[in-house]
Order: sequence, then structure tokens, then C-alpha cells
Amino acid sequence: MARQNRRDIFDPNEVGAFHAVQRTVRRAWLCGMDPVSGNSFEHRRTWIQNRLQELAASFGIDCLSFAVMVNHVHIILRNRPDVVAGWSDEEVAQRWWQLFPLRKTKDKTAAVPTESELKLFMSPARSKQLRSRLSDISWWMRALAEPIARRSNFEDKCTGRFWEGRFKCQKLADETAILACSAYVDLNPVRAGVAEVPEESQYTSVYERVQAEKASRKDKARVKVRKRQASRSRSPVAAGVGQATYVRGDDWLTPVTVDERSAAYRGAMPSKTGKRASDKGFLGMSFDLYLKLLDWTGRQIRRDNKKGRIPSDLAPILERVGLSGELWCDLVKRFGKIFKRVAGTPESLAQEAILRGQSGYRTGGSPLPA
Repeated sequence: MARQNRRDIFDPNEVGAFHAVQRTVRRAWLCGMDPVSGNSFEHRRTWIQNRLQELAASFGIDCLSFAVMVNHVHIILRNRPDVVAGWSDEEVAQRWWQLFPLRKTKDKTAAVPTESELKLFMSPARSKQLRSRLSDISWWMRALAEPIARRSNFEDKCTGRFWEGRFKCQKLADETAILACSAYVDLNPVRAGVAEVPEESQYTSVYERVQAEKASRKDKARVKVRKRQASRSRSPVAAGVGQATYVRGDDWLTPVTVDERSAAYRGAMPSKTGKRASDKGFLGMSFDLYLKLLDWTGRQIRRDNKKGRIPSDLAPILERVGLSGELWCDLVKRFGKIFKRVAGTPESLAQEAILRGQSGYRTGGSPLPA
């Protein structure tokens, strides 16, 4: 079988969205309960999610969606070489050191970088190389897979390969593909029967966003109560009570909604929190509407092809991307089988083939309609 040439799919120097899948080899269990040995590996889901947060804070790559399943991981990433280009040589060196620190030989603890070591990373040739790597999807996946494999093999008291040789990758050529793939990833636990509805599927991006939104709304409600109480008591500190101090638990994930008025939309603006590459969204809809679309889609998928009528407020979304309700559910359910290297409308696939010097991109089923 021919090896997948990464340069035919993505370029670290071009902004693009990609769907990556990393799967364990043979019968290795990533997470969940192993029915053969009876051992539980649920704690490894936390390992992966924590590592994703670390990578989001160091790489020039946006994490759009993710789902940690029993024997594989789905991630949607958007590389941002435009953001990395704005980092100083010192910041590039510091970020790389956080990802791959030199370690002492005895106790394996990370050594603090010396000034000379940072200057070595800041040389023109080395800095150029690291800038490219910090916006490279392959390096992100490498930085994710290797430490998880080491910890898992150490826990299992074994050696050898833990993951499949290479992660699978699809380029999402347009917003239609990004929307469909995001729903496909977020609904993975629903299709697998692990969760009834998306907002109950733990270790997915939609679950993290829902929990953060709930906590944020509760915090805002408490702030309003405190502000009202302070104003009634005529306290001199009443003016500062209304400022919310809640830190969202999903602030390392890319926002769902594209805000055309924000500076992040107009240019290569890095994130204000430093916990992700940028604050630019990836879908032209609110999170509440996206969640409603997910909920409706998940219920249709679980009804064994008995399609219900799409709500009136969701119909315009699918009409804008050229899909009917029935076609949308089939696309989300079979996304991984329909598309191979690149996902998108026929026009996007044809344009991508021209850019990559290919005759065309084959799909495993019906492509997205125009």
C-alpha cells in the first residue's frame, strides 16, 4: 500500500484546517475497560486531554475539536504560520523548550535552559526551522503520541509500538467540510453508544464547551447578585464587584463562532490568554446553534435512519452549505468513509487538486453536493 505523502495534504507555511486520527496498534487499549484483562484505562483520557492543552499553549496551531475514544483519538487542527511569524526568536526558543526540554540523566527532571542554550535555539537557521515545526501538524501529533505511548507502555510493563505507524490526516478544504467534520468528531461517542446526547459525552470538545458555558453563566449570575447587594448597601467597593473573575475551562480550545468584527478575524492576532494560538473562530454560527444542530443530528443517527423533520431555525444553516437534513445526517455518519485525503465540496476538491498538482481526489462515496 502506498504511503501517504504529507506534502500532498498540507504545508506548514499555509493556513489550513485538518482532521487527524491516531489509532492504537493491534489490541492495545487506549482508554476504557479492557474486557480481556478486566483492567480500566479511563485515566488515560485525562492524560491525552491534559497533553492537548499543553500543546495548544505552545504550538502555533488552533485546536478546533477533539474526541478521545477507546482505541483512537480524533482531532481537528488549524495551523497558524501567520501567528508564529509574529513571535520573537526568544519566544520561539522558549516555546520549543517547553515542548522538548533537555533532561538530566539521573532523575529525568527537566533542566532550566541557560542563556547560551537559548541563544543556540535563537540562531537564524535554527529559529527558522523551529518556526516551521511549531506550525506543523505532524510535529503536533508527534508531541502528542510519543509521551502517551511511553506512559502507557510503562504502565503496562511492556515495550514496543503502541500507536499505528502514522496518523491519518484529511484536509478540510472549506467551511462545509469543517462543519461536517466537527459534527462527526463531536458525535463519535453518540454513534458508538457511549453517550445519549453530545453534551454528556465526556472527553470531547463539545462537552468541554458546554461545561464551561454552564459555569460561565452561573458565575455571571452570581456577579449580578453581588453587584445588586453591594449597590443596596452603598459600599464604596460596589463599582468593582460586577467584574467577573471566572476563567473558562475551554479557553484552550478555539472559539466556535467567527467574529468578523474582532481583531483576530482581521489579522494574525495571537490569543490574549496565551493558552491557545489565536482567538479566531471557525464556524459562521453561534455555539448555541451549533449545539442544537449537534443534538438534532445525534438523535437522527440513533433512530436507525428514521429521519425526523429538521427544525426551522436549523434549515438555513444546511441550505447555506448546500445540504438537506437527510443528506446532512448521512454525511456526518459516514464522513470517515466518504472522504480520504481531502474533504469538501466538488469545487473545493477540484481547486485543491490543481493547487497540489493532482489529477483529482477520490472519495469513498458520494461527495458533498455543490
